[in-house]
Amino acid sequence: MAMRAGIWILLVALYVQAGNGQMVQMDPSKSGFVGSQVELRCIFINSNPPVKISQVTWQKLLNGTKQNVAIANPALGVSVLPPFKERVTFKQAAVRHHMPLLEDTTIVFSSLQLSDEAAYICEYTTFPAGNRENMVNLTVFVRPTTSMTLTTPTIVAKATKHKMTVATCVSANGKPTSVIKWDTKLKGEATFQETRNPNGTVTVRSSYMVVPSRETHKQKLTCIVTYRTERITDSVVLNVQYEPEVKIEGFDGNWYLNRLNVQLTCKADANPPVTIYQWKLLNGSLPSNVEIKNNTLFFKGPVTSDLARMYVCDATNSIGTRPAVVDVNITEYPNNSLPGGRGIPQEQHNKGAVIIGCAVGGVALLGVAAILLFVFLRRRQRTFKGDYSTKKHVFGNGYSKASGVPAHPPMPKNLQYPDDSDDEKKPAQIGGPGGLSEREFDGEQEDLKRPYFTVDEVESRDYDERTLAFQYDPEPEIADDMISQTDGSVISKKEWYV
Repeated sequence: MAMRAGIWILLVALYVQAGNGQMVQMDPSKSGFVGSQVELRCIFINSNPPVKISQVTWQKLLNGTKQNVAIANPALGVSVLPPFKERVTFKQAAVRHHMPLLEDTTIVFSSLQLSDEAAYICEYTTFPAGNRENMVNLTVFVRPTTSMTLTTPTIVAKATKHKMTVATCVSANGKPTSVIKWDTKLKGEATFQETRNPNGTVTVRSSYMVVPSRETHKQKLTCIVTYRTERITDSVVLNVQYEPEVKIEGFDGNWYLNRLNVQLTCKADANPPVTIYQWKLLNGSLPSNVEIKNNTLFFKGPVTSDLARMYVCDATNSIGTRPAVVDVNITEYPNNSLPGGRGIPQEQHNKGAVIIGCAVGGVALLGVAAILLFVFLRRRQRTFKGDYSTKKHVFGNGYSKASGVPAHPPMPKNLQYPDDSDDEKKPAQIGGPGGLSEREFDGEQEDLKRPYFTVDEVESRDYDERTLAFQYDPEPEIADDMISQTDGSVISKKEWYV
């Protein structure tokens, strides 16, 4: 007996040690939508030598409480407990037909319900290794019901300019929560509200508010619902009713005496359309030569000064009445005509335009020429690096490179004024026989005004001692590098260009 007991204990120890290679394979999580079908996988990986599977039990774990779902026993068969009896089955046919093969005990949920969301345990009872189990989390999604509606079929624009709710977008009973956004060109604002339902779903409601006006009429408003990876859109077009927007056409600012076929037309933008047009004057009654047809005011015969009035058109629809006013003034002649009724020919207008264009072009051309001339002279001045004052004159004032041309010729040094004359004092030569006469002095003044004398003039003129008394200080001798010019001057080769 003691020997048999020892052998039994040894066998149990071997099985327990072998149990370390056993495991239950399951997915960590599964999900599905309400009403759909989902599989919960459970596979037993046996050891070598294999253990004996006595029973497999599926349990629902919710809030710490376990609830049996289905049981598979090689001897007793399969049992699915309420409330899962009608919706849970074992996937493998061998399990359903009471076969002893229980390695794959995957179950299938059909018509998934929100209440099915929980953790599910697959437990294997083995001999002699004991129990082995694993767990999967089942998440149930609910696709929301989305809708978009107008607050009222027709929206009326009122003078109060208050915001009102024009449309509502709803994502109802969804799990997880949806997100609502609006897409529109309207300048309004949206409000949002979330409601959590007892079954775990969420309802999201968003309303769009705007000030109804003529500008909001026929504007498109789109609601965008984002649920998980899905994007659901719905759109409406606003139907806004408003009073007429009225204007008067036909007066071009050029109504003159005796003009024919003039008229005024009242036009209105309104929703619903205008049903009544009414013409009147701001003060007084309409002229007798006026005919009204629908929304147009026809003036019969030529224009007279009596037509210069302020005309009013009232347009009415079911929402209200709005006016428009035009002030008609009458001139004696057309705006583009000369007195006498003779218009200015179009050719004359064109000729005037051509003349103006030519004048502008000429001025521009002269401006360009002046700029080019200035640039040319400036560049020439920069190119010449000497100075015209480097010229050396044989006679004259003898200005040099260091100074410019004097303002006037210098006065002779040997001049005196006789003291015994009552006449106007005139310069005379010191030591001369009574000085120069007025005539002789005037002749010599012309020579003094000249900046220089040429060589030819020096040789051709006969200067006496008296004349030489009025000469300027002598210039230095002309160097060998000086070159004579056609005007009688000489230029230094070294100083002309550097």
